[in-house]
Amino acid sequence: MKALVLAGGRGTRLRPITHTRAKQLVPVANKPVLDFGLESIAAAGIKEVGIIVSDPREMLQPDHRTGELITVLVNSQAEIRAAVGDGSRFGLKVTYIEQEAPLGLAHAVKISEEFMAGDSFVMYLGDNLIKDGITHFVREFEAEKPDAQILLAQVSRPWEFGVAELQGERVVRLEEKPKQPKSDLALVGVYLFTSSIFDAVRAIKPSPRGELEITDAIQHMITTGQNVRSHVIRGWWKDTGRVEDLLEANRIVLADLERRIDGTVDAATIIEGAVEIGEGTVVERSHLRGPLIIGCNARISDTYIGPFTALADGVQLQRCEIEHSIVLDRSEIRDIASRIESSLIGRDVVVTKSDSRPRAHRLMLGDSSRVELA
Repeated sequence: MKALVLAGGRGTRLRPITHTRAKQLVPVANKPVLDFGLESIAAAGIKEVGIIVSDPREMLQPDHRTGELITVLVNSQAEIRAAVGDGSRFGLKVTYIEQEAPLGLAHAVKISEEFMAGDSFVMYLGDNLIKDGITHFVREFEAEKPDAQILLAQVSRPWEFGVAELQGERVVRLEEKPKQPKSDLALVGVYLFTSSIFDAVRAIKPSPRGELEITDAIQHMITTGQNVRSHVIRGWWKDTGRVEDLLEANRIVLADLERRIDGTVDAATIIEGAVEIGEGTVVERSHLRGPLIIGCNARISDTYIGPFTALADGVQLQRCEIEHSIVLDRSEIRDIASRIESSLIGRDVVVTKSDSRPRAHRLMLGDSSRVELA
């Protein structure tokens, strides 16, 4: 068995972070979301993985010094290749498969046919996070031998997903983002297929949004009498495509954290609960209340860091308070009187107080940013 991991897409719901970073590489508890999926695939005993990557694209964004719009090349493919490499650190052999445009999940399957070479495979959406992994799912597929098996989870907003109708464990109907869902069972983003899926993706037509939908391909399999089974997961699962879900995934992963202090912490700092501090990090006169994680070479002083916070490498915090948030590499937060919470802050960001008068909020924001000011 092989695996197909989808690591393309634009990540529109995580903009502006994804203007300059692949959405699958946004970290949860300081680990890229994609790493969790690759680890799950390796744990299931799968060795060969094809990763779908997108072509580079040009976009306009403000220059961080002048505020003027400049054209930048967003190359998430290069980022994915640099982060994953040949897959050996996961115990995997990785092949990259280029998708010229985001033409749908079924299109991604279609262009992987040569790589699969007739083998069954698991398809895994790279921005999904499944706590209990996929090993049981894979073993069940191998034992039952259906033509396809889809992973489902109960969700509160089924109209935002592909939704399944079941008879027992057999899938009888799928519908993509229905206005009036027939169930609350959503496709999680993990699928197992035999090679018969390739006949299905060749048989379907693009949807009104111009994409080959995987739900249409699976529905074609159902309509032509093939056996499509379901597996409803009971543990937690997160599609990390939205900020709220990314922060919730961060909270869930950090809940299992164990204390580890590799950096330097002075005697005036209070540490409560599970706190992980990376090498080269210095913490002074601060209050850390876990679970939380701080990466390497960070500088923290006179600061409160509350539960469910992940600070990446090189972050600097001075005289501020933050909790239930993710701060990416090398960002700085200084002299902020009110507490920052439930926030996702990108790389190389500076958030600071200004003493100049007249007092005002001075902002330089990229496309699709959101700011809440008290």
